[in-house]
Amino acid sequence: MAPGIAIEASPRHPKRAMNGDLGVEEILRRRNEELEKELKGSLEREEKMKAELKKTKERMRMAEDAEERLCSQLGDLEAEAVDQARSYQTQIRSLKEELSRAQKLLQNAKSLKF
Repeated sequence: MAPGIAIEASPRHPKRAMNGDLGVEEILRRRNEELEKELKGSLEREEKMKAELKKTKERMRMAEDAEERLCSQLGDLEAEAVDQARSYQTQIRSLKEELSRAQKLLQNAKSLKF
C-alpha cells in the first residue's frame, strides 16, 4: 500500500474532502517555493565563490611568477657581489704589494743617507 495523507471527510468542508487537503497543498507549495529560493541563493553563492576562487588562483599564480623573478634577480645579484668581492680582494692585494715595495724603497733610501 502506498503511503499517503489521511484526510477526513468533513461535512463542513466538502470541497476539502473531494479535492484533498488544500491546506497541505498550499503548505507544500510554499515550502517548495522556499526551497527553490534557497537553492537559487545557494547556486548564486557557489558561483560567487567559484569566481572568487578563480581570482585567488590567478593572484597566487602571479605571486609565484613574481617570486621566481625575484629569486632569479637575487641569484644574479649574489653572483655580481661575489665577482665584485673577488675584484676588490685582487685590488687590495695589489695595493698591499705596492705599499710594501714603497716601504722597502723608503727604508733603503733612509739607510743610504746614514
